Amino acid sequence: MSFFRIAFLSLLLCSIFSYSQTRETAIDEVQIKISKNLKKKDNPAYKILQEVWKRKKSNGLSQFKDYQYEEYEKIELDLANLDSAFTHKKIFNKVDFIFKYADTLDQKNQLSLPVYFNETLYKNYGRTDPSKKEKREILANKSSGLTSSDAMANTAKNLYKEIDIYDNVLNFFNIGFTSPIATDGFSAYDYQLLEDEFIYDTDCYRIRYSPKRKDVLSMYGVLYIAKDNYAVVRATIKSSKQINVNFVNSFYYELEFDNPNDSIFLPKKNYQEIQMSVFGKKEKSKSVIAKKTVIFSDYVFNQNLSDAVFDQKVTSLTDEEFIKDDEYWQKNRKEELSKSEANVYNMMDELKDVPQFKKAVKIYEVVSSGYYNAFNAIDFGDIYSVIGFNEVEGFRLRVGARTYFSANDSWRAAFYTAYGFKDDQIKYGFEFRKMFNRDNRFTLGVGTRRDILQLGSQLTADEGIMTRSFASSGVLNSGDNFYLSSVNQTSAFAAIDPFKNFTVRLDATNQTTKSALPEKFSLDFYKNNARYSELNDSKLVLSLTARPGAVFSQYGVDRYEHSTLAPTIMLKYTQGLNGVFGSDFNYSKLQMYYFQPILLKSFGRLLLNVEAGKNFNKLPLALQNIIPGNQSYNLMPNTFALLNYYEFVADQYVTFQAEHHFNGKILSYIPLVKKLKLREVAFYRTALGSLMERSILMNAGNQKLMAPEKKPYYEYGFGIENIGFGNVRILRVDFNWRGNYLENPEARKFGIKFGFQYYF
Repeated sequence: MSFFRIAFLSLLLCSIFSYSQTRETAIDEVQIKISKNLKKKDNPAYKILQEVWKRKKSNGLSQFKDYQYEEYEKIELDLANLDSAFTHKKIFNKVDFIFKYADTLDQKNQLSLPVYFNETLYKNYGRTDPSKKEKREILANKSSGLTSSDAMANTAKNLYKEIDIYDNVLNFFNIGFTSPIATDGFSAYDYQLLEDEFIYDTDCYRIRYSPKRKDVLSMYGVLYIAKDNYAVVRATIKSSKQINVNFVNSFYYELEFDNPNDSIFLPKKNYQEIQMSVFGKKEKSKSVIAKKTVIFSDYVFNQNLSDAVFDQKVTSLTDEEFIKDDEYWQKNRKEELSKSEANVYNMMDELKDVPQFKKAVKIYEVVSSGYYNAFNAIDFGDIYSVIGFNEVEGFRLRVGARTYFSANDSWRAAFYTAYGFKDDQIKYGFEFRKMFNRDNRFTLGVGTRRDILQLGSQLTADEGIMTRSFASSGVLNSGDNFYLSSVNQTSAFAAIDPFKNFTVRLDATNQTTKSALPEKFSLDFYKNNARYSELNDSKLVLSLTARPGAVFSQYGVDRYEHSTLAPTIMLKYTQGLNGVFGSDFNYSKLQMYYFQPILLKSFGRLLLNVEAGKNFNKLPLALQNIIPGNQSYNLMPNTFALLNYYEFVADQYVTFQAEHHFNGKILSYIPLVKKLKLREVAFYRTALGSLMERSILMNAGNQKLMAPEKKPYYEYGFGIENIGFGNVRILRVDFNWRGNYLENPEARKFGIKFGFQYYF
């Protein structure tokens, strides 16, 4: 396997997560002997941790009226465990110079090759009174490596979560781990009091902790606790070798704190490593190591910061004003670069013009984005939407393109065209968007499309033109799907973010809708005693969307979103405009959407989804709320796995879905099975709604319309995820049971769904 194939595979995984080996190798060499019969109250470490709990500190920044400080961050990506035999392959005849920049990891000639490095200097401002405000300002940035764009830097940054060692649960990879100083830590860890040690001129207790069960999500390391005020001065956190996290071989965190008084702490320095590989969990597997160091300095408090300091200014790492020369960095860098860090800058100057290297980078960009960029201006794709199948079109081919000059483009045009081999029809879509202000993201857009769509697959539907309907473009389906619509849509929108993570959007749309297969599925309706087969709808849609806590990078018309536990809250109002461009109906509709991921300590992650809505007027089927079914074999979020399309129709509705990921906590108790590292999922879905008689009477179709009114519809089941081989476990299989309404025509009592999940 060539070096460039390994580089490509490894860096592709970086676009989803990241990776590391450990710095504190001594932990592996120490034999920890702890009496399993020692009661908690007899353990001297317990008495010390009790004092820590009594004096539980809070981040000092929240204790001051306002604050400011500098933050120096450096991130390095290395290809690790490249043995000497590998480096002598013929493919390196013209690029063997890169190995002079490699570091020797051990005595067996295992090499670590740096391939990306980024330095960023920030200035942080905050205020807690009279209102809470925060601002993070980029002062300087410098990067080099396989790509120097925002995408690589933001991908690496997205791998790391801010953690508070005093919290009971620590969030790594959006998975909950019990903190070693949690009040219930003794249920997860064994503790051993070691000899005292001076850290930063502070006399500290030294407590080693290790997991009671090594086959669950657990960690081990050392706590350094000040004797005078029981503050955590330093902490090391290392994953166990049996860590059941997809793609991740190991991670290591080292946290250092200042403790200016008895009630607060201030971050001083964080060091993190994450090792990830697609080749297996073995320590010597070829892998990517991501290293991140953050140094906090120059704290200043209570300076009466004005509102002007917090005026919103969106910046990007690629802004030219932040690219500083070597002299600036030598003066402002908070610590000297290591040899491997400096090597990245030197190596890339030699490597960037090598043809094989350019080819590897190009393949990585195509697979990770789904688009092929040509002439630094046009992206062709999405390559993952090319093939589809449905009852109307038969096999369907779709090709498209979009403008793409950089990640921070203020305007973007996109189009697609599709062809169905059965109906012999060409479909198309086009959209243009322009952002006029990057601070408040004021954006205007227009678009049009003519296509075959599944209108019953979403409740709170996306108003965009370029969205892909899974039901009409999927490949594997359960039973025949005749419930497709032929849609001709033209729309325009305006959007603005008046506040951070809060979007106001107004869409104006004119759309004609008719059945794509009228002999089997009818959208006919009555109006003024006349029967119509095609519906004309003009409407205004006002959407308010809040994403508190969400983190975005880039300031272009499209943004990169970091993985967080941020909720999504949407309120949507639709007003039909009778007579405008020949529209058939005047109506009002109100909808609400709420999604929330929740970490439940070490018991896993709970995903909650609630949707509700109401039509205030009678409406034909084409404008109704369809409880979303799923007749494909694919896992689809916010749908009901065993409902057929259009099985339930409602003027007003509420749906609730709960999905809990146990992260293998149950299966890890079963001998032999636990070696498979499978994880369990449990879920429950329910819907309740009603349909006015006058809405039923105005429909002239041949299908019976009904709502889950007398009793809520529900379904439930369990799934097995993390299925795969070695270190790549992305398959999930769900087993679904239908709880009621079994008398409905073609009701499915049981169904299996599967899909791929690209997360930890």
